[in-house]
Amino acid sequence: MKKYFTLIILLLIITTTSFAQQFHGGILAGLVGSQVAGDSYSGFKKAGIFAGGYVSFDIGEKSSLQMELTYFQKGSRENPTEKNGYQSYILRLNYIELPVFYQYTAGRFTVFGGPSAGFSMGFYEEVNQEVISDQQDYIRPARVTLQINLGFRFEIAPKVGVDFRTNNSLLNVFSQNITGDVRRIFDYGRYNDALVLSLYYQFR
Repeated sequence: MKKYFTLIILLLIITTTSFAQQFHGGILAGLVGSQVAGDSYSGFKKAGIFAGGYVSFDIGEKSSLQMELTYFQKGSRENPTEKNGYQSYILRLNYIELPVFYQYTAGRFTVFGGPSAGFSMGFYEEVNQEVISDQQDYIRPARVTLQINLGFRFEIAPKVGVDFRTNNSLLNVFSQNITGDVRRIFDYGRYNDALVLSLYYQFR
């Protein structure tokens, strides 16, 4: 009886260890450059912070799925210059995002892509140093957003690497736009576009 019990324990340990080797976790942090398509400004001029953690699961020799939980600052900015008549503008949008990616690894390079859901954690909008986001008739941004992400990673040392990705809204963040641009699924609204450069550290 003891032999059977010992054998079962050994099988459980081996199975658990093998299964655990398929999981990897880590943290990542970096900087964001963002703009809002559909407003009257252009360029990734709004700087922000990107940080969070991830868990990945190997589904093949070179393929894996990854889920993240990240804090993501987005928005739009226009600094006053002689060219724009000294007009200023700032839009700050803060999100918690939950992405799910498919990843393919070849050597030190990994390419990935997939959707993410964003949950609004706060907003601020200012035009010519006048705050408009606290006005009674202000149109608030959507509480939940949907994005598509594409990117690649490069391992620069064991457990450490560089992550570059694009993050683009599929659904409008604001239901009204300024320029009348037509984009993506619906024919109205303003949409977030972001570029992210970050470092990651993998625990296993």
